[in-house]
Amino acid sequence: MLILLPPSEGKTPPAGGAPVDLSRLTAPQLAAARERVLGTLMEVSARPDALEVLGVGAGVRADVARNTRLTAEPAARSAEVYTGVLYAAAQLDGLEPAGAAGAARSVRIVSALWGLLSPADLIPAYRLSMSTALPGTGRLSTYWRRHLGAELDERARGDVVVDCRSAAYTAAWRPPADAEHLTVRVVRDDGGRRQVVSHHAKHARGLLTRHLLTAGGTPTTGEEVAEVARTMPTDEVRGVELAPSARPGRPRVLTLVV
Repeated sequence: MLILLPPSEGKTPPAGGAPVDLSRLTAPQLAAARERVLGTLMEVSARPDALEVLGVGAGVRADVARNTRLTAEPAARSAEVYTGVLYAAAQLDGLEPAGAAGAARSVRIVSALWGLLSPADLIPAYRLSMSTALPGTGRLSTYWRRHLGAELDERARGDVVVDCRSAAYTAAWRPPADAEHLTVRVVRDDGGRRQVVSHHAKHARGLLTRHLLTAGGTPTTGEEVAEVARTMPTDEVRGVELAPSARPGRPRVLTLVV
């Protein structure tokens, strides 16, 4: 099983610790690609038009200023730095040893800055979205698409990929045709009418991630993922549905009804 997560917009800057070491992150072969994005981001963030280039508002000016110091800022586990809704529900920083070992094997975070992370990788807080186009690098989803296949294609082959990423991050890598690809959809059932939800979808995907890591066993097929998901507490997820097999190269939809 390979669980793919997006990073969170919300990040908690580490209070202390050594700076990031690119060579010690998951998939060290990405070090040169990471260094290029990191250097460009630091330069752009020091420009007068940094907010415009990064596509953010004045409310995150302090985060953009921090981008200029990323090679000196303290780093902590990504599971602690990412503190958005999905990560608050997944609680990856509070797993028991067996769950933490499962997360190290199965969870990968697709990042606009780092490309690929595990929950244990040490990173600083930063501000950058996968939809951003950096000068000389271009749109980051296109940039990382050229690099992530070499790291993820072989890992995914013959396995099940549980994809909890948002659209901008799915564009950075798509599983090969010989992997079983599940996309996670979250809907609210309101008296027989179903509505796709956004904010609560992140929460539900986080709950699913934690449950898959702590329920025991490691699913290797879509049916096994759905079977484990159906044992989630019903006060959080009221139903789980798995779409029939899709054509090769097309994802199946795992629907969580909340």
